[in-house]
Amino acid sequence: MMQRLEKILIANRGEIALRIIRAARSMHISTVAVYSEEEAGALHVRQADESVSLGAGSLNDTYLNIEKMIQVAVQTGAQAIHPGYGFLSEDYRFAEACAEAGIIFIGPDAEVLKLMGNKMEPNNLLRNSEFLYYWGKC
Repeated sequence: MMQRLEKILIANRGEIALRIIRAARSMHISTVAVYSEEEAGALHVRQADESVSLGAGSLNDTYLNIEKMIQVAVQTGAQAIHPGYGFLSEDYRFAEACAEAGIIFIGPDAEVLKLMGNKMEPNNLLRNSEFLYYWGKC
């Protein structure tokens, strides 16, 4: 049986975060927004049920800081993290860190992200499978 989510952390900002907040609200799920100090008054911060500052600094210090995102999720009691897109959404290490902390990563699991991060691996997987595919260029 699937666990009912009560609260999610949104590891993103701006319009991406706003869309996730709207979707979560329609499902009666509470949201936690994160923000850098420069974004304290941003709309996604005001629209979320809770918000937590990631501090000041570069993207590496804020939105790309895996340890900080996990810490905020644990601190706020978020059961899951939605990465949005960009930032940490395709980082298998983030998905692994979520799993290790007992937090649901809303997205592909770490193995899929790791596989897709290496562009040749999926191609080799298809070549060695029983699936029919067309090998061409877009």
